[in-house]
Amino acid sequence: MRITGGHATGKFLSVPKGLGVRPTPEKVRQAIFNSIGSLIEDATVLELFGGSGALSLESLSRGAAQAICVEKSPKHARFIKANAKECGFDSKTFEVMQGDALTCPQRFIDQNLEFDFILADPPYGEKNVGFRSQSLAQKSVDNPQIPSILKPGGLFLIGHAKRDQIEIPNHWKEKKSLKHGDNWIRILTHPDD
Repeated sequence: MRITGGHATGKFLSVPKGLGVRPTPEKVRQAIFNSIGSLIEDATVLELFGGSGALSLESLSRGAAQAICVEKSPKHARFIKANAKECGFDSKTFEVMQGDALTCPQRFIDQNLEFDFILADPPYGEKNVGFRSQSLAQKSVDNPQIPSILKPGGLFLIGHAKRDQIEIPNHWKEKKSLKHGDNWIRILTHPDD
C-alpha cells in the first residue's frame, strides 16, 4: 500500500498483519482526494480509526498543515508512527493519539480544537436489512460531539460498506457520496453550510 499523491507519492505504508486493519484502498483514497481537491491545502485534519494512518498521511502529503490520527490499538499506533517517519512527517505536523475514536472528540472539545476535515473509515459493519445499523460508521455519524469539532464549512468523510446502510442524522447534511465497489464514502457537513 502506497501514498497516492503529493510530495510523499509512492512511499510504502506498513500495515499490521491479521484482520485487525482494513486500510482504505488506494483507488478509494484517490477518489477522496480528487473530490476534495485543493481544499486539503493548509487544512487541519483529524483521522479517526487510524489503522495504518493512510488517510491522514495522504492528507499531509497533499498539503495539509497538520494532522492528528486516533488509533485505539498500541500495536497499530506504532505502525502509524513508523509510516509517518517513512513519509518524512515529524511531530510538528503529525500526531498519533492512542484512544477510542468515539470518545476522543470530548478531549478536542475540552481543548477548543476544531478541524477542517474529519476522516474516518472504520471497520465495516454487517449487512442490515429492516433494522438500523449498529456499525462503527453509524455510531460515528450519530455521535453528537463530532459536529462540535468540525469547523464551519468543514467536511466529515465517513467510510462504510455498501451492505451497511447507515442513516444520516439531522446534525449532518450530505454533500456527496463516493462509491467504489463495496466501499462507500459519505461526505457530510454542517446543516447550515
